[in-house]
Amino acid sequence: MNRTSSINPFFVSRTNGMPANPLVHRQKPTYARLPLAPINGSPVPHLTSLYHNARAGEYGDRSYPGNCGGNLIKDLLLYFRPEGIVFDPMAGSGTCRDVCEELGLPSLSWDIHDGFDACDAAVFTASEAFGFIWAHPAYWRQKLYADDPRDLSRASTLSEFLRRYGQFIRNCAKALKPNGKLAILMGDYYDRQEGFVPLTFHTKRLAFAAGLSQACTDIIRFSHNATSSRKVYRSSFIPGLHDTCIVFEKPTPDVTP
Repeated sequence: MNRTSSINPFFVSRTNGMPANPLVHRQKPTYARLPLAPINGSPVPHLTSLYHNARAGEYGDRSYPGNCGGNLIKDLLLYFRPEGIVFDPMAGSGTCRDVCEELGLPSLSWDIHDGFDACDAAVFTASEAFGFIWAHPAYWRQKLYADDPRDLSRASTLSEFLRRYGQFIRNCAKALKPNGKLAILMGDYYDRQEGFVPLTFHTKRLAFAAGLSQACTDIIRFSHNATSSRKVYRSSFIPGLHDTCIVFEKPTPDVTP
């Protein structure tokens, strides 16, 4: 037994019986005991900072690039109970639209596949129109989303991605009603050329610069059934097993004379 395994019983439990070549070892799911959440008046008691739901739900098309399950969207809408129209400016296969139909909420969904560039202020012209905006943007260069040069995932550099991403967030901020919410699902990852890309940090930085404030705790969403979990890599890295949902809100104007 080596020194590492002798002082770390969790390491022992995960590596006992591991084959000589760890690259062919397939781990079984590890079940973690989550902390108990305090009882409060939330209309969605299971919605906490740690979000676990292995079922995607019957929303959208799971084969669509970058599709995420609709249960988190549903829980956010049930919690915040937005007034007015729910908007998804990067709709993909229509996951948010399907959730809104189930809940009986008015919604509007557009996508770059429909010719709508949510990063263009000349196209995204809505002003104080929506009570809630859901956004799951394409990540820079991680997975090419649309065969359109305006697609965020096809930005030539990280700086160009962040420039257009910042314009998107400003567009959303303008389109929100006072006290409206903008929920963005975003993840961090490693790029071979750029290094670690902390898009959750940039999301907050750009949102605060757009005049938004954070409405609640970060929601860490466990990544179940990710395609990367079924791959074998020869390089060494710390795998990311989650993405982060950050909910921002548009301040109510100060009417003090």
